[in-house]
Amino acid sequence: EVRFVESGGDLVQAGGSLRLTCVFSGFSFDDYAIGWFRQAPGKEREGVSCISSRGDDTYYADSVAGRFTISADNAKNTVYLQMNSLKPEDTAIYYCSVPIHGCTPHDIEDHYWGQGTQVTVSS
Repeated sequence: EVRFVESGGDLVQAGGSLRLTCVFSGFSFDDYAIGWFRQAPGKEREGVSCISSRGDDTYYADSVAGRFTISADNAKNTVYLQMNSLKPEDTAIYYCSVPIHGCTPHDIEDHYWGQGTQVTVSS
């Protein structure tokens, strides 16, 4: 059974930092990239950052480049997202999953989504 468990979300002030953690199971990280995605109220889910299984290839959305850093611990089946200089527009529920098309949420099946973790950035 594929499972994703996200944690680390919180309420922070603009300019603050958070570190999100995604622990996954049910598949081998050696075979797939992992990504962080987010969905803000009233908006579609979007790709934030993705990392290849070997960690040698990363992607960042323009809106987070230079502020967020993705990393992984293959031995622990864990992926992290360090978020610095947070902005109110970063407020969303953050999810991790296995991307199918680039670093987008397109066509990811329902059972490949966890509950997510809420990030709220106050101005």
